[in-house]
Amino acid sequence: MKLTNPSAVKALLTQHGLRPDRDFGQNFLVDASALNAIVEAAGIQPEDFVLEIGPGLGTLTQRLAQAARTVVSVELDQRLEPVLAQTLAGSSNVSVVFQDALDFDFGSVPDGALLVANLPYNVATPLVARALESGRFRRLVFLVQREVAERMAASPSTPQYGALSLLVRHFGNARALRHVAPGSFYPAPEVTSSVVRIDVDPGKSRAPELFALIRHAFTHRRKTLKRNLIMAGYAEGRVGEALASSGLDPRVRAEALDLATFERLSERLHMAGFSSK
Repeated sequence: MKLTNPSAVKALLTQHGLRPDRDFGQNFLVDASALNAIVEAAGIQPEDFVLEIGPGLGTLTQRLAQAARTVVSVELDQRLEPVLAQTLAGSSNVSVVFQDALDFDFGSVPDGALLVANLPYNVATPLVARALESGRFRRLVFLVQREVAERMAASPSTPQYGALSLLVRHFGNARALRHVAPGSFYPAPEVTSSVVRIDVDPGKSRAPELFALIRHAFTHRRKTLKRNLIMAGYAEGRVGEALASSGLDPRVRAEALDLATFERLSERLHMAGFSSK
């Protein structure tokens, strides 16, 4: 069964008495070109462990199984169990785990793994954050809403730049490789999607103080960085000192600062004895 054929997908769903569920963010990829782009961008080696989130009908899963040694697919919708049993019948190296991916233990994944997925859009951002913070992956390749992809890959002083951009940049380098039109899915979503690749820098670890500061800094985009930090509970005088010692104009806004500047500012505030709330 060719799962990139919309008619075949409809027939498979009908066979199992199913309809796509919006609550699960189900938009099944039916574009062979986009599917190929995801697999090629992942650069899967024969010895690789691949984690897939949201296998859906198994369209991408089948390709991952052909390329990797081990594939673990995490699926929330248990209605799809008989569907996946059918479409993955010949893939002995695939294990499907039925649970909420937000509760999945990323620490159980071996170091140097890959995350490759058509992510459910309603939980894509926290899933990517958790995957990066786990330190287990060398590369993430996924489909996501175009707006989110642009935020992940954004540069300072652009409208899309924010806390998500900095989180991704802390752990690696993100690129939006290609856009995928709504018609590439069944049913068609209302938005354009993008294939994103994040190459993870080895040795990066969580930085809770830094990212608490960044979250506070972007609370109100139209306010200055100083005002946002004071509103978050930092002492005005110490904020002014930290900005000055970091060579920053007191009128600067968070969107103008790159990651290295935020790191310096966090260090100055930490040296002054402040911890972010």
